[in-house]
Amino acid sequence: MSRVLFLTGLLALPAFAAEPVLYGRYEHIKVEEIGKVLPAKMDTGAMTASLSARDIERFQRDGEDWIRFRLAVENADDTLYEMPLIGVSQIKSRAEELDEVDLDGEPPRVERPLISMQLCIGSELRETEVNLTDRSHFSYPLLIGAKTIRDLGAAIDPADKYTAGQPTC
Repeated sequence: MSRVLFLTGLLALPAFAAEPVLYGRYEHIKVEEIGKVLPAKMDTGAMTASLSARDIERFQRDGEDWIRFRLAVENADDTLYEMPLIGVSQIKSRAEELDEVDLDGEPPRVERPLISMQLCIGSELRETEVNLTDRSHFSYPLLIGAKTIRDLGAAIDPADKYTAGQPTC
């Protein structure tokens, strides 16, 4: 019976479904809005993309919510970036970030500002939702989560790295 269900599932796939692009666990990604190529960790265990930022401040411009921030990366200049705020993401905090847990034994959720950015990996350019947080204590200032990996039509080979080469967008 399960064999029949499996075959039926295959028949339901669109005829245009392509093989996924295979990226390594780490890739070089250009963030168009800041004009920099950053090393990124491709993390299927994370849902969203995250950029290392500091001095994050919410403000109003023409009645709209905006965010200003500086990059929190090694050898970063002191440039202040300003972008429209598109929302706030609720992220489960990590054990090393907080010592508290809620009544269910789960770490509390933290709010992070969410912006839209154009990311280039290899020759692929994609508009992506990115949350801002200080990742300076991590090795990779940019984290690419499962949602963006799926939008790229990609799969990750954890044993490989930098398969896309330098961004060409």
